[in-house]
Amino acid sequence: MRQRNVLALMLCLALAAGEVAAQAWPSKPIRLVVPFPPGGFADVYGRVLANHLGNALGQSVVVENRSGAGGNIGAEVVAKSAPDGYTLVMGTVGTHAINVSLYSKMPYDALRDFAPVAFVAEAEGLLVAHPSVPANTVPELIALARSRPLTYGSAGAGTTGHLAGELFKSMAKVDITHVPYKGNVPAITDILAGQVSLVFATLPTVLPHVRAGKLKAIAVLGPSRSTALPEVPTVAESGLAGFEVNNWVGVFAPAGTPPAVTGRLNAEVVRIMRLPELQARLAGEGMRFVPMTVEQFAAFSKSEVAHWAPVVKASGARAD
Repeated sequence: MRQRNVLALMLCLALAAGEVAAQAWPSKPIRLVVPFPPGGFADVYGRVLANHLGNALGQSVVVENRSGAGGNIGAEVVAKSAPDGYTLVMGTVGTHAINVSLYSKMPYDALRDFAPVAFVAEAEGLLVAHPSVPANTVPELIALARSRPLTYGSAGAGTTGHLAGELFKSMAKVDITHVPYKGNVPAITDILAGQVSLVFATLPTVLPHVRAGKLKAIAVLGPSRSTALPEVPTVAESGLAGFEVNNWVGVFAPAGTPPAVTGRLNAEVVRIMRLPELQARLAGEGMRFVPMTVEQFAAFSKSEVAHWAPVVKASGARAD
């Protein structure tokens, strides 16, 4: 009986210590890992969140870019960090849904090794071409690809842009050469220079170039037209029924992070993303915010892993 009482007391003390630690959080700077190079939408909105979170929490939030392997390198850093609320990652559909099916060996488990914190935004996708490409629609592009060699750039093997290109090739029955880059910025730089023919991009990263006439918008990659470019049809309505690729980003912490910490972070992220100036920015850049609780984001993350597995298999894409 005495031993049982001692164990119960130890458990109560441990729980109390955890609650005190959570109440004291944060007491030092927080590291927010972006597993991609600067310039992509995960980096851009990571820095937006870091600025607002720093003001709200009274501690600086430092963005650290750790790119490579389709985001796996940076995500692994966070998966193996202490679950104390001081290391977070801007996870994406790639790092937390697609890569598990794309890579034969993963350095982390996308579901077991992370504590979902908050959904941040969904970025619509856009297929763009260099102005020199003599095609303005998906049917014209398919016909062109069957008559001469074309290339498409992506932010790297295993990224959403790579998967979108492979899915397009599979469904359209064309052969377009994939050119992987180390991030969205170099891929977009090269299509602007005419070094590659196409890019399956996140809409915010190419929208300014489309509006300036430096790139041609061929089709939206998602299930519906974008309010930012309502005149541009989707790939699906252009002849490849069932084609759908969108990108999203959210905040994750290492598994075991105290619920009081993830709950506080979730509330702050939702508040920040609902700010009128951010809502206006999202709409103008072809992005959407969907408020989710920690539990809803966890369920969403799990469903995304199941959703993308057959898509990756059907595309035939591999990134090992």
